[in-house]
Amino acid sequence: MEPILFYGVPEGSSFGSIVALEWLGQPYRLCRLNIPEDMHGDRGDLYARVNPVRKVPALLLENGARLSESAAILQHLAARDLSRGLSFAQGTPEYDHLNQVLAFLNTDFWSSFAPAFEAFDMDLKGEQNPPVQEMLRNLGREGVAKAHADLEAMMSDREWLAGDKRTIADAYFTRIARWAPFLASTGAATVDQRDYPKLYRHVRKLEADPAVIFAHAIEAEKPAKTSGGFRGHVALEDLRPRLLT
Repeated sequence: MEPILFYGVPEGSSFGSIVALEWLGQPYRLCRLNIPEDMHGDRGDLYARVNPVRKVPALLLENGARLSESAAILQHLAARDLSRGLSFAQGTPEYDHLNQVLAFLNTDFWSSFAPAFEAFDMDLKGEQNPPVQEMLRNLGREGVAKAHADLEAMMSDREWLAGDKRTIADAYFTRIARWAPFLASTGAATVDQRDYPKLYRHVRKLEADPAVIFAHAIEAEKPAKTSGGFRGHVALEDLRPRLLT
């Protein structure tokens, strides 16, 4: 069987892995999980066979091995066919720079949104505390603005985040790039991405990419046109015999 990516909805952190799979072009399948419902009960216990910490994404390989964490999955996918240009040969300056960009996205850029999301989650849980939430939103605005400015500076004159061609760094970025507009739509504005011209052009270019359009359609359960690698969904329950061995 082809490798299976377990992805979460709504708007799971697995989005970038779907994009990378489309860019890779090799056969794969998807398993859809509703977050947080499917992380509990019998389905959660079954999924724990894939990822004990019950988070997405996770990748079930052809030989039965399990792989979790976005950065690790993306590196694995890129290494499946370096001729696709999603990564570089280890030991090269290009590979080191790619890892630097990935690390920044996975730490500084990702975590800059945490305060704003914490304030948003307090509203969802009915735990409103206006002074605390305003403090969190202010921290979010400052952190997200700095992270965007830093990433724009890191791009320099490059066409893509880590060089002159798309890589897994751009795939990873697609999952985070949608957070600022989402928070703005909830009233918890962080930044206006148009204030960062190079980065904003990059976001728009990615949003027009067929793989990103495909990933959005998959999440929304709309007709999705694959680049040729997608072989359909598989239900978690149908994987029970394989996961319990």
